Amino acid sequence: MRPLTPLEARVLGVLVEKQHTVPDTYPLSLNALVSGCNQKTARVPVIEASDAEVLTAVDGLKGLSLVFEGSSSRVVKFEHNLGRVQGVPDAAVALLAVLMLRGPQTAAELRLNGERLHRFADIAAVEACLDELAERFPPRVVKLPRAAGSREARWAHLLCGEVSLPAASANGEAPVGVSAGELAALKAEQTRLAAEVTELRTLVQRLARELGVD
Repeated sequence: MRPLTPLEARVLGVLVEKQHTVPDTYPLSLNALVSGCNQKTARVPVIEASDAEVLTAVDGLKGLSLVFEGSSSRVVKFEHNLGRVQGVPDAAVALLAVLMLRGPQTAAELRLNGERLHRFADIAAVEACLDELAERFPPRVVKLPRAAGSREARWAHLLCGEVSLPAASANGEAPVGVSAGELAALKAEQTRLAAEVTELRTLVQRLARELGVD
């Protein structure tokens, strides 16, 4: 199977997530799918994809048999076929979905963030599932080098191809820095904080005018 585009991975992750979190509205209409892709929470990075862009991603996934259209509604709806195409159990599907939606994470983070999709008994169960995915051919996930100062290594999915990593330092230590997902999250948080500052400034100015304070 060819590597997925980032938006295709986002679409696939959303379908898996919503199957478990909002089963009453699953399969998803195009509008619901676009909203899920552009969701501001539990997404790294936060994006603004158009209907046309999401539909193009859906068409690409349909060509890989990863998505198909439901036939029980007058409105076209979409559902995923990730587990069957990849030949993995529900637990693995849940982990892949969380990685596609939130970027690289530790086993502990995956257990917490994926609790609504699949409840693992403990972190060891998560690691066992990740190890199994990493040992498949081709591997579906990879354990990233542990960054200096980090207590745990993070995992990333490989459905979009190999993960780009900074070159290791001369002494062989793990590279210091943040991942693309973490950088996107920081940028999103910076944008959110800037918007809050603007709102607070506007509120203060309005209160000042009402109180007659310069």
